[in-house]
Amino acid sequence: MSCDLTAFSISCLLMLIYYLYLKRRTHRTPNSSVHAVNAMIRERWVMMIMSSGKLEILAIQTLRNSVMAASFMATTAMLLIIGVLNLGEKIGQWAENLHPLLLICRTPSELWQLKLGLLLLSFAIAFYYFAMAIRLFNHVGYMINLPFDDGLRQQTCAYLNKAGSYYTFGIRTFFFSLPIILWFFGACFLVFATLSLIAGLTVLDRVPSQSVTTKI
Repeated sequence: MSCDLTAFSISCLLMLIYYLYLKRRTHRTPNSSVHAVNAMIRERWVMMIMSSGKLEILAIQTLRNSVMAASFMATTAMLLIIGVLNLGEKIGQWAENLHPLLLICRTPSELWQLKLGLLLLSFAIAFYYFAMAIRLFNHVGYMINLPFDDGLRQQTCAYLNKAGSYYTFGIRTFFFSLPIILWFFGACFLVFATLSLIAGLTVLDRVPSQSVTTKI
């Protein structure tokens, strides 16, 4: 059990360090964070839609696509919860049969239940975030077609950015479930998966650089 708890502590510490670093970097240079850039783009989109008065169909279609994406992810989260509940008893047996490294640090039965509980909690939190994103996207659909008003525009931007944040949190919660899944196969896999996840998030959280091509 000590191996698993140590690996879990290291994994949580690594994620905490990464997000503290990301928060500090975003505070220093906001344009380096893809989340800040996305929020700015959503605000400009709301301004364009509400000030033109002729793009209602475009607004509804865009919001519909966002609702459909969040609905698909929420359904996926619920299906994963059902799958984990149905296969929970077999996951531990599969993990022990698949990898011999588990013989070095065997996992007690109560720790298997903890791992399953964390995995279910991860999918449940993802479902909550996607459901909240759907709720706010629907609210924006009502607000964005109202007559232009500066106060209403700011409120619409706040709702849309909040919906986008909920969607991002749901996706991140899905990402966090990957190290938990690999944790079933050994404590070392949890640390390696966390390091790999942080490396991937470092790329995803950075604004893509613009490639300049010169045509001759």
